[in-house]
Amino acid sequence: MSGVLLWVVSPKENANSLLSLMPRIGSPRRSKLCSRLTFSTGVLAYSGAVAHPIRSSEEMVYEVVLKQAALVREQSRIKERALDLDERIETDGLSNWDLLNQAYDRCGEVCAEYAKTFYLGTLLMTPERRRAVWAIYVWCRRTDELVDGPNASYITPKALDRWEKRLTDLFEGRPYDLYDAALSDTVSKYPVDIQPFKDMVEGMRLDLRKSRYQNFDELYLYCYYVAGTVGLMSVPVMGISPESKASTETVYNAALALGIANQLTNILRDVGEDARRGRVYLPQDELAQAGLSDDDIFQGKVTDKWKMFMKGQIKRARMFFDEAEKGVSELNSASRWPVWASLLLYRQILDAIEANGYDNFTKRAYVGKAKKLVSLPVAYGRAVIGPSKLTKQLVSR
Repeated sequence: MSGVLLWVVSPKENANSLLSLMPRIGSPRRSKLCSRLTFSTGVLAYSGAVAHPIRSSEEMVYEVVLKQAALVREQSRIKERALDLDERIETDGLSNWDLLNQAYDRCGEVCAEYAKTFYLGTLLMTPERRRAVWAIYVWCRRTDELVDGPNASYITPKALDRWEKRLTDLFEGRPYDLYDAALSDTVSKYPVDIQPFKDMVEGMRLDLRKSRYQNFDELYLYCYYVAGTVGLMSVPVMGISPESKASTETVYNAALALGIANQLTNILRDVGEDARRGRVYLPQDELAQAGLSDDDIFQGKVTDKWKMFMKGQIKRARMFFDEAEKGVSELNSASRWPVWASLLLYRQILDAIEANGYDNFTKRAYVGKAKKLVSLPVAYGRAVIGPSKLTKQLVSR
């Protein structure tokens, strides 16, 4: 159960399966994307954020944040281009430029279909950033489809190992297909670290073997894997405003907070749906403290105990949204609007849960079209305000 979209969109928001995007992770075929882009076939490569039993999940994840922030600060960092587009190699009448443009266009089509509001916002970005954002979105979506898509029942840990090896290959300039090629080109241009991508794959592994989380520390790490990682992937592309006085780590922490907020919102919205799949993504110790158990969730009754429990869960999710808002204002001006729009719209799902009387067993919380239309100009208004001014307003609330 993951939540993906450049800080904000959930891949489960649209139930349609991306059959055409489903990655082939058995015996990959060599793409036509020219001999320069070597399409590899390797196997196992394992990674996770960290696994030290003493430190908290937040401490472990913060190490990844620091590493990514350090990459962004290295302005003089030299990285060999994975795709040498100065060397125009012809393949079936198409050059590298033609094929790469085609790859990015396909990524844009996917984003337009499954993340409509966010897609419109990306059109305000510079063409290069816009295309890079689309490439990251598609990779995240394809990764999520491995465990949530139509072929999820056939996915094994070894299949995810092969997917991770494929990730390593595309970071080294050896993509398997056009979608991979777009991301391979993107990571060659921006200071994006591979670790958040590997950690998202680790989140998919968790979905295969784990259906309960004993406490919030465990749940936090899961939320980082499947959603917080997206913020760390996308900030280098979206860019930080030259006017920002915030530290790079502060911006990345805000991006991480938004991913956590989004996934907590997914979890609270989908309690009934997950229960029907035998999954409970709520902290077991907090359920017990509230006098609740898995049986209460499977029965799906909205009791006073459940309402009180949900109020606490929603309060925590809103705290993460509050923290995230401080960072959105620090982004490059052309990148703020789509993130603000998605943040404000997604946050309203929590309002919808409350409006449904905390019945997230039989009622699906969503934001109606009218509320979406009202939110868009609000998001735009926040986007045009400079970092320092908006941050002061948010802190003083």
